[in-house]
Amino acid sequence: MNEKIEKLKKQYHDILIPDELDDVVAQALSSHPRKKKFYIWPSAIAAAAAIIFITTVNVSPGAANAMAKIPVLGKVVEVITFDELKQEEKHSRIDVKTPSISGLENKGLQTSLNEKYIKENEKLYEQFKKEMKTLEKGEKGNVAVSSGYNIMTDTDDLLVVHRYVEESRASTSSVNQYDTIDKKHEVLVTLPSLFKDKRYIKVISENIKQQMKDQMKHEEGKIYWLTEEDMDPFKEIAENQSFYITKDHKLRIVFDKYKVAPGYMGNIEFEIPTDVISNFLVGKRYIH
Repeated sequence: MNEKIEKLKKQYHDILIPDELDDVVAQALSSHPRKKKFYIWPSAIAAAAAIIFITTVNVSPGAANAMAKIPVLGKVVEVITFDELKQEEKHSRIDVKTPSISGLENKGLQTSLNEKYIKENEKLYEQFKKEMKTLEKGEKGNVAVSSGYNIMTDTDDLLVVHRYVEESRASTSSVNQYDTIDKKHEVLVTLPSLFKDKRYIKVISENIKQQMKDQMKHEEGKIYWLTEEDMDPFKEIAENQSFYITKDHKLRIVFDKYKVAPGYMGNIEFEIPTDVISNFLVGKRYIH
């Protein structure tokens, strides 16, 4: 496994794009279609990418960058599966998918995000191996680890990559992370960067508390930890609370399982009305 990870890293950093790529693309675009099966890239780059054979799930970010440089198509920023690892031992299993962002001209941002995704899944696998050794020594228990990603938003302006980890041992837990990328300015958007100052923490927290109360009043089965009688009542969001921006330019605040409600409620999301936070926003580029 370690050898596989190292090969993936080497492929990521050292992939070479053939010098003749431009000629091949030009020839493919000018030729008549033939009845052959190809694995093709989605939507906008389908015409050019039809000439590239993808033989495994380990798709090179370097190849994606080359496609982004084809003038007729313009820049394409997208997310593909860099690697998928599945392993099962006795009654335990791990299944992790590693995303890779391609097409950004800001190579520092692109590389830092992709290396972060690789390291996160490396850590998950190393932890899984340690637990398997413990179980081999006679300890009882099952371990299930699942990690993957979703694209929450993909517009001309924004790309939001949602990464999740679900782990099951004696109980289950989940962790969600969101990377919001400004595709035009090629910067990472954080929650604090959206607002003029830290007043957003209190404003958003109060709105969420009201939404919790309304839901518990009108929806059967909804329970949130709000009162002092609860073990760990919700008081306010963190400065860097998990969030994402929808394709409709709305702010959504996210809580992992067990953070503000019983486990059966799962992961929790609250959409914050724009009129509640409009006076505190730096601008209306992302949220309006």
